[in-house]
Amino acid sequence: MTELRVLKGVFLKKIPPCTHLCSDRSARYPRVCLPLRFAMDSHTKRLTDTVEHNPEHCLYIIDEEHDESDEFSDLDSAASSVDSTETFIDDVDFGLDQCSNDDISFDEECNSETTPRKRQRTGLSTTSQSPAKSVISRSPSSLPVVQWRGKRRSVRRYIPGFSFTISEVKWQNGDKPDIEPPQPVFRPAGTPGPQVVTTASLSPLQFFELFFSTSVMQTIVNNTNAYGAKCRNGKKPWRDITIKEFRSYLALVIYMGLLKCSSLRDYWRTSNIFSLPYPARIMSSRKFHMISQSIHISDPKEDEENDKKKGTAEYDRLCRIKPLYQQIREACKDSFHPFQNISIDERMVAAKARNGLKQYMKNSPTQWGYKLFVLADSCCGYTWDFFVYEGKSNLERSKGISYDSVMTLANEKLLGTGYKLFVDNFYTSPTLFRDLLRKKIWACGTVRPNRMGHSEKPPPRGNIRWFRDDNLLFLEWKDKKEVLICSTFHKAYNGDTVKRKVKKNGAWVIKDFPVPAAVLDINKHRGGVDLSNMLLGYYTVLHKTMKWYQSFFYHFVDLAVVNAFILHQQMSKEKNQKPLVQKAFRELLVSELAGTGSASPASPIPSVSHMPTFISGDSTIGRRKCKICHRKTPVICVTCGAALCLVPKRECFVDWHESGSFE
Repeated sequence: MTELRVLKGVFLKKIPPCTHLCSDRSARYPRVCLPLRFAMDSHTKRLTDTVEHNPEHCLYIIDEEHDESDEFSDLDSAASSVDSTETFIDDVDFGLDQCSNDDISFDEECNSETTPRKRQRTGLSTTSQSPAKSVISRSPSSLPVVQWRGKRRSVRRYIPGFSFTISEVKWQNGDKPDIEPPQPVFRPAGTPGPQVVTTASLSPLQFFELFFSTSVMQTIVNNTNAYGAKCRNGKKPWRDITIKEFRSYLALVIYMGLLKCSSLRDYWRTSNIFSLPYPARIMSSRKFHMISQSIHISDPKEDEENDKKKGTAEYDRLCRIKPLYQQIREACKDSFHPFQNISIDERMVAAKARNGLKQYMKNSPTQWGYKLFVLADSCCGYTWDFFVYEGKSNLERSKGISYDSVMTLANEKLLGTGYKLFVDNFYTSPTLFRDLLRKKIWACGTVRPNRMGHSEKPPPRGNIRWFRDDNLLFLEWKDKKEVLICSTFHKAYNGDTVKRKVKKNGAWVIKDFPVPAAVLDINKHRGGVDLSNMLLGYYTVLHKTMKWYQSFFYHFVDLAVVNAFILHQQMSKEKNQKPLVQKAFRELLVSELAGTGSASPASPIPSVSHMPTFISGDSTIGRRKCKICHRKTPVICVTCGAALCLVPKRECFVDWHESGSFE
């Protein structure tokens, strides 16, 4: 007649269902109408006797002797506060739904073939996507409080890192003034910008060698020769490559990022369609493929010693990329110091190799590959530091990958203090922001909607509401959707506005809406890593490889080229010169690496003392004859006073000052 089941140390008593409470879901195992009895192990027999002698009493019972237990105190109070049978049954229904999240639902016990997706209930909505624990095993402070609002239920949850629950927060309207928090005092550890001699005129190859120095190239050449000789054992003997040949190999790799072909062998084909003379001038197809197959970053002997440690804590998963990996990270830090605004985000190196380092990101443009956590400058996109994600950490002190990655990259000893860090909703948490504030690094980031309470009714567009928790500002701004932000250095509202198109009386009109300063700043400065990823993706040299560590080698080449290009841009701006575009920069770098001559760089803009200006306010009035082509022009030089053309195909202004005629 009765059946006893164990649910996380608590006995679940099943009794024949009451007919007036049966649901149509299952005649044998109804969903909510089973009278339940929970008791401790020592009182099982007493409850069994009670059920057999009084089956008509369907109550939710907790043994009185355990009222002092933290595990059951809230359930006792909940059971005692039931006003009606219907309310009690629905509370039991809520408890079953909570238990189902840990794969211990009553329906799962009845039907083991039912899938988790089919067991999910559509009537209950929660504010968190994380799996909820069983109601029985919760602590009193974290038990959800169910509030009735028609057919929907809202659950008040405890959010880690907050000193209160969301439902207890008193949101403030945007029109209520907020106290502006203390602003950071920017004290960097070094002068922001390129850490090279700004007066020197460096070529693309010299910028590139800041990351791929001669010593780095020599290490790769030595390890490649050792690995090539080992793989050719018993076959055709390996002929050692030199640094000059390795430079030519790098030149071809970068060239293949500029000019894409479906196959590597197409670059050496002599047909009418594939007639590319440049690759054959630099290196033969056989030589290129031989180096590609044998390229090796680490010492093969060290790899063999490391492979013997597989399965132990001493095994290094990044051993095969460690020499170049460490050199590139150090070079990125030494060649540039970030400005005040920085950002941290993920980067994916595309790969589908059978390797434990490979990750899957559903919403990323590159779904399969190796994940890197990157700190970049928000102004120019320079990659200042990064590290490869090796998998979930088993350390007891770990607070999650989002927390650990930010604390690892945001090193105040190397960066300095007073920095403003911008992150997305994967990283934002009160614990992280408070710990960063102790390091004198201010932070701002978006918050996931399930971590903050929403308005019951959709707010109007431009609506602002906020609240403070110590040094943290939480605000919600309504655009097309709700935007939730947490910040440690912003004020709720400074009077800024943003223009949006709205439909009024059947016509689209432009209207101003209030916007918090945090929204404007996060839109402007959060995309530092995205800018770097965009520059990497334009002319990427990455292609399919047979070995997983070669994918990292090509990515490091890409990273060195892009960072070298950003350094060129920054130095050109400091000298008031026009920088090269990335394509021209790569073309010049290929020519210098291959030793085939240098391409003609773009003409620099004259110094500040020689700037063009119009003769009058109207370009058609007061024109004079050009000093070179003798055509009419409305432009003169501020210093020389010479009339010179400055239009497409007639850059007499540049030619005049390059020739030195003004001296």
